[in-house]
Amino acid sequence: MNLLADIAQGTAAHFPSENFLNRELGILAFNRRVLSQARNPLIPLLERLRYLCIVSSNLDEFFEIRVAGLKEQVKLNSVSVTTDGLTARAAYRLVSDEAHSLVEEQYVLLNDEILPRFAEESIYFLRRSAWTTEQREWIKDYFFREVMPVLTPIGLDPSHPFPRVLNKSLNFAVELKGKDAFGRSSGAAIVQAPRVLPRVIRLPQELCDCEYGFVFFSSVLHAFVGELFAGMQVLGCYQFRVTRNSNLFVDEEEVKNLRAKIQGELPQRHFGDGVRLEVADICSDAMASFLLSQFNLGETDLYRVPGPVNLVRLMQIPDWVARADLKFAPFRPGFPKSLKKGNCIFEDIRTSDILLHHPYQSFSPVISLLDRAASDPQVAAIKMTVYRTGTDSVLMQSLILAAQNGKEVTVIVELMARFDEEANIGWATKLEQVGAHVVYGVVGYKTHAKMLMIVRREEGKSGSLLRRYVHLGTGNYHPKTARLYSDFGLLTCNEEIGADVNEVFKQLTGLGLAQSLKHLWQAPFSLQQNLLTAIDTEAAAARSGRRARIIAKMNSLLEPGIISALYEASQAGVKIDLIVRGVCALRPGIKGLSENIRVRSIIGRLLEHHRVFYFYAGGEEKVYLSSADWMERNFFRRIELAFPILDKKLKRRVIAEGLQIYLADNQQSWEMDANGSYRLRRSPRSKPRCAQSELIELLKP
Repeated sequence: MNLLADIAQGTAAHFPSENFLNRELGILAFNRRVLSQARNPLIPLLERLRYLCIVSSNLDEFFEIRVAGLKEQVKLNSVSVTTDGLTARAAYRLVSDEAHSLVEEQYVLLNDEILPRFAEESIYFLRRSAWTTEQREWIKDYFFREVMPVLTPIGLDPSHPFPRVLNKSLNFAVELKGKDAFGRSSGAAIVQAPRVLPRVIRLPQELCDCEYGFVFFSSVLHAFVGELFAGMQVLGCYQFRVTRNSNLFVDEEEVKNLRAKIQGELPQRHFGDGVRLEVADICSDAMASFLLSQFNLGETDLYRVPGPVNLVRLMQIPDWVARADLKFAPFRPGFPKSLKKGNCIFEDIRTSDILLHHPYQSFSPVISLLDRAASDPQVAAIKMTVYRTGTDSVLMQSLILAAQNGKEVTVIVELMARFDEEANIGWATKLEQVGAHVVYGVVGYKTHAKMLMIVRREEGKSGSLLRRYVHLGTGNYHPKTARLYSDFGLLTCNEEIGADVNEVFKQLTGLGLAQSLKHLWQAPFSLQQNLLTAIDTEAAAARSGRRARIIAKMNSLLEPGIISALYEASQAGVKIDLIVRGVCALRPGIKGLSENIRVRSIIGRLLEHHRVFYFYAGGEEKVYLSSADWMERNFFRRIELAFPILDKKLKRRVIAEGLQIYLADNQQSWEMDANGSYRLRRSPRSKPRCAQSELIELLKP
């Protein structure tokens, strides 16, 4: 335990705080880059709306987790500072200003550009003032038939206190005048919109002079809210939405049954402390102040918006509108040539390692491998980690079938996978019911590594033997996200890698000291230290006048020890390229510190998710793929893996497809400056290069 306690301390920064950037501001900067996609007229219109919704979804989680954490520290009067030198109070002020600015830009873009462009394409979001008599009659009938029966208006008085409002739910605050049947005149009521009701309603085409006519649910309620308060005058009706702290508070040292504890905590997530209040921009000052007081929030937590308070619900529109000309052209993922049609997949893996590059190449080989293993009489055991897999997973169904067929099935289910806890508990229960061994990893360390191991009895030269087939990946075992996220996966039966993977499974299911691994770098034991060693090796080579090079691609770069090592390598003369999709705390391009480091972020139609680490290593060119970003949590509080690409041909593919093609991108690549600002990389004299488009073409069937 002392070893883990020492590891958990992390590595201190070797440089002053001014050489590090703030994490929360970096997240908001990332969302500005995503918002730029919604602003880009070259992107199909329905996809622009989708990007706008993605920003809102990202901001929801940002407030639920990151801002909630800052507010907790402010409440506790914390004076500690993070690596960038800011206190929680100072960071919160900066974050609040930037978040308000970002939200304002969102709605300006929606109202002034995207919705007018929709109208040009005969897709209308009809305002109440523009409803025709026929439309109003249809909407009124819809209100009485579909809406009113499920609404429960709550008048606010001593016997009807302010109701419990679910996290991120749509609600309406109604100002009233007059007395009801009992002589009450509180002047206010709350109407909660049930989640079963759609937030956007499509009108029948015959009622519209357009192909698609939509109305917002908020417009419907505003128009007919008076029907809920007979004989009273409605002075105002204002939509509002509160975002709550959604961190799960589980004291893991006191927990005896982790699953039961999490199941008990999940319902409370919907009612955590308020963090942000969104209201319609027409909301009266008195009502806004009243709502803020109900959620113990201040003026800086108030976001007035000229439109729906939940733009995430508009994510459905691109799916409803059948206009291929307003969407990205679909593409069909390719299939590795090494997987021969009609062959047994185990035979193909025995022939050579197989590299899968999703979503440009299909995820179906992973599905097929597990499906085949579930029914193959020669398969004796299956072991797998589950972090995110979805509520409807063919992979989980294959594991259930394997257990029913008498295979020895062991599944490491991560119960603390944020916002997927309920789905994972559900799968754990189903797996246990068919006799699978379900383990929840190591308390205090999230199991984030992506591992699948199949043990199969086969005939070898010297008789029967057990062979391990392994899949390792940079992304989750989630068929849906495998169509949207860029990730690498490796299928191999390399004996030494199989032995390493088996050792990690032993750690997760049993007890004992961590053993040395032949090829894999594992967090929390060796991953960060091996990365530091690899970086230092490049620095030493540069100091001695030899060639040195580092290229790394990841989602986030925050860990101060790694950043310090990169600064030292830059000072030694190592050329370093970092492709960081999201937040990066390193400041590139500072003379005498990081002038040899360039940082870029790729934002395109697909979400860049794979982690690739390249070191020149004296010409050996070591390449690792990993489940881990370069963050403290990944190095010290998670079970993570980085695995080498040993096959030279596959190594060249990873370098070409995972690194070089992104470094050449001059269409979707954003370059970062020392202050944390980004500018879109454009090279007017160079041939346009778009990494994602080129990979779609390169790997198509």
